[in-house]
Amino acid sequence: MAVPPKPHDDRHAVTPGRLAARAAIVAARPRFFRAGRLGPFVTLAIRAAAVLVLIGIALGGHWLERDGLRDNTDGAISFLDVVYFTVITVTTVGYGDIVPVSDAARMFDTFVVTPIRIFVFLIFLGSAYSFMLRQGWERWRMDLIRRELTGHVIVCGYGKSGTAAVAELLERGHDPRSIVVVDERGERLRLAEELGVATVEGDATHNRVLSIAKVEAASQVIVSPGRDDTAVLIVLTIRRLAPHAVIAVAIAAIENELLARDAGATIIVNPVSFGGQLLAQCTAGRHIADYVADLVTRGGRVELRERLVTAAEVGRSPREIEGGQVLRLYRGDQVLGLWDAAAGRLEAGDSLIEVVPAPT
Repeated sequence: MAVPPKPHDDRHAVTPGRLAARAAIVAARPRFFRAGRLGPFVTLAIRAAAVLVLIGIALGGHWLERDGLRDNTDGAISFLDVVYFTVITVTTVGYGDIVPVSDAARMFDTFVVTPIRIFVFLIFLGSAYSFMLRQGWERWRMDLIRRELTGHVIVCGYGKSGTAAVAELLERGHDPRSIVVVDERGERLRLAEELGVATVEGDATHNRVLSIAKVEAASQVIVSPGRDDTAVLIVLTIRRLAPHAVIAVAIAAIENELLARDAGATIIVNPVSFGGQLLAQCTAGRHIADYVADLVTRGGRVELRERLVTAAEVGRSPREIEGGQVLRLYRGDQVLGLWDAAAGRLEAGDSLIEVVPAPT
């Protein structure tokens, strides 16, 4: 019995209508941000606790020295009187109805309560800065960080692929401050900020958003928004702003790979196609998939490295290179294997792909 053909799934296919729809979206106030070590609510809670501890110290000291206090109203000092006196003393109000009369009480107010008063004032001043002036300060600080960005890596889209890419970059030793994540979803960016990376909230298909991320100064751009039509439009935007940028893009549908290439993508990764090819390769041996995973992840025993031929290596055979095993040679637009005659002698400007031991 013949099986009817499966309908073509065009959910990821790029169409002019979808490109036009994505282009019509206006970026909503894109912003550059790098998270601090503590969140605002945690900072506020710590400051409130510090104020309570300081007031508690003053209250305890006044209660122990209550016999050195005099109430000019009724002559008796109760616990409420001590609370009242502590608060008006710390806040420098001082109505004069309750006053210290003993030397111990006066010295306590001089050498303990006065520093407490200063610290409480500084804490309230700091809180006012955090919640009233901090926004302007953070904007200035982010602008300063952004101006210093150069040679950084931009990740457009912080879904599953983007999250894995950032994690792998950090595992490979990239400074979190040299990574910028661009995404429209604020909740996803909060997760990225916990890793110490910079973020830009906005639509990466728009020039303004990518300009805030300084795409023109980036060393590489990773595009993984989760949709092929969005990915192609992001690549087009990046290529317009940064003609020489290295762009790696994740494409789900095979038929869209050519469109991504025409849009200007340097590297195209199809997770579905690659996974299928790797599964098929497993039929040739059960260790192939394990070795490939070892090559492409940081946690393996070996890793792939691409580099230019050094001056000392020019004229030598790739088989004579020490420190790693050369697998492939790139010479201009040529892709050469070690078995090719042209690969017998290395030339200046050649790029090598080699397997090297992973750092321990």
